[in-house]
Amino acid sequence: MRGGQWQVLRLLRGLRERGLESILMTPVHSPLGERASREGFPVEKVARRFPPADLVHAHDARGHSISAVFSRVPVIVARRVAFPLKRGWMSRWKYRRAAHYIAVSRFVAGMLVDAGIPDRKITVVHDGVPLLPLSSRTGPVIEMVKSASNLEGDLLHARMLVYLTEAEGLGSGALLGMSAGIPVIASRIGGLPEAIDDGVNGVFTENQPDKVAECVRRLESNPTEAARLGDNARRTIEERFTVERMVEDTIAVYRKVLNG
Repeated sequence: MRGGQWQVLRLLRGLRERGLESILMTPVHSPLGERASREGFPVEKVARRFPPADLVHAHDARGHSISAVFSRVPVIVARRVAFPLKRGWMSRWKYRRAAHYIAVSRFVAGMLVDAGIPDRKITVVHDGVPLLPLSSRTGPVIEMVKSASNLEGDLLHARMLVYLTEAEGLGSGALLGMSAGIPVIASRIGGLPEAIDDGVNGVFTENQPDKVAECVRRLESNPTEAARLGDNARRTIEERFTVERMVEDTIAVYRKVLNG
């Protein structure tokens, strides 16, 4: 379960809470499929035949391709990654087939526009993360998000989160750190500047060991500043990156597509 899978599961929960039925099409024994099934969501194996529905929301490249070929209802495509779209004829055909795109950040939306997708067919919906218990800030510095098998649990006592990346659509792992009220040291990459304001609710660093170490030492030696950054980070999540907002903004896109 990585960031994109967690967003799908949170969306499923939000749709159910609002009385909207959904069916998850995914490999049944995938982590997402198993988790959704345990929570009582209908899960079907990805196939050429789609169950009856008003629309299809494709959450990854494979889902996009299958939906473009086999869906007979409008297809909404989530775009979460921060690398350029392919330029081959098949890719161009596939991207013309979608009724609308949900970009995880303005940065990703810009990449879609650069690839020729009309701006009117793109809506930015930021990731939403739960409000975690405030960290005690007495534990270790978490250095690599992708190596953390239980990030939410690790954040219960973390002093800070170091989030280094070469490409990032938005950074739901960084958002989780902010939700726990700890300072996040991150790469100034992709959509991360849409969540992190350097020196206000987090710190940007270059992807160099000495620069990262300098930021860590700075916050370690100034607990007042670290606490201020963490408090502001938590407030940013409460105001802009909640699960509830992500769900409502996604439903608004559904309505827009269905109502023409």
